[in-house]
Amino acid sequence: MEPSSAPTADPTDVQAGLPRVQVSLSRVGVTEVEKIVRLRVGDREQLFSAQLTCFVDLGPHQKGAHMSRFEETVNEAIGQVVLNEAPFRAETLAERIAVLVREGQGARRAEVTIAARYPEHRPAPVSGIPTQEIYTMHGTAVVSRAGTRRLIGVTAQGMTACPCAQGLMAGRAQENLLADGFDTEQVARIFEAVPMATHNQRGLGTLHVGCPEGCTDDVDARDLLAIVEESMSAEVYELMKRSDEGAVVEKAHRRPRFVEDCVREMIGGVVERLGFLGDDAFVSARQENLETIHRHDVVAERFGLLGEVRAELSSGEHALHHTSAREWLDAAPAPAPACAR
Repeated sequence: MEPSSAPTADPTDVQAGLPRVQVSLSRVGVTEVEKIVRLRVGDREQLFSAQLTCFVDLGPHQKGAHMSRFEETVNEAIGQVVLNEAPFRAETLAERIAVLVREGQGARRAEVTIAARYPEHRPAPVSGIPTQEIYTMHGTAVVSRAGTRRLIGVTAQGMTACPCAQGLMAGRAQENLLADGFDTEQVARIFEAVPMATHNQRGLGTLHVGCPEGCTDDVDARDLLAIVEESMSAEVYELMKRSDEGAVVEKAHRRPRFVEDCVREMIGGVVERLGFLGDDAFVSARQENLETIHRHDVVAERFGLLGEVRAELSSGEHALHHTSAREWLDAAPAPAPACAR
């Protein structure tokens, strides 16, 4: 049965009363709901510290949402789905909660997002010393009369080296070396052997992928994590020996990248690694670099259908429209063959 948008007849139900200004609201809900949940990543299952946001649309004839029901619904879903059944992926759990939220609020549309912090154990690049790195896994689901759509995503940190400052430093170094008696061939050999200095940023890369309808099951969060980390100049590690520090810094300075480069590398990584996704799949890449020689930070984004991206890559023409996450999540499902690798 479809949820009803009509108010209830209970006079004590204040939320169901008529608002003074009768206009619908796009999103009403709760944010930063903190829970411990059990999720599956690849072939592993473990407990995560997660933050959830839950939203519903609100009709013009309903004064307010039942805020306490959000918490009740989240607890119910965690009890039913997480504790009593095999663990789900983040986006699947988000879908289960969204279904319950929509039913509990009598809404046309419900949206749930989960951001779960989780560890990965990795060796440092040279010494091999074990280090625990913390990442964020994202799961988003929208449930409406049209159907359900889900997004899977990850956020990772890395390091970038500025190409512009590196070019300036190279120009100054070349002038000084030539003035000191080195010829152009010797200067070129020096630059090849010794990466040029530049200023650095700590980068935050976020990548989301969605495939209608339910093909996110074919997308592994670890593949997304690899794409994000490889998009930056170098990975970062919480624990390193001196040899590791040298290797990370040298790698970053041999791969200088702007914030825009990182986003384009992420998009290219999705096209290359996840070629089994159809043109109706959605991709969103976002990079934020925390500056070191400026007081501001810098951000770049690209989002759209994978078909839009592929067409732009093949034609070289600027895409006229970039489909947003909201547009894609709210689009009515279209019949499509099942995804296959």
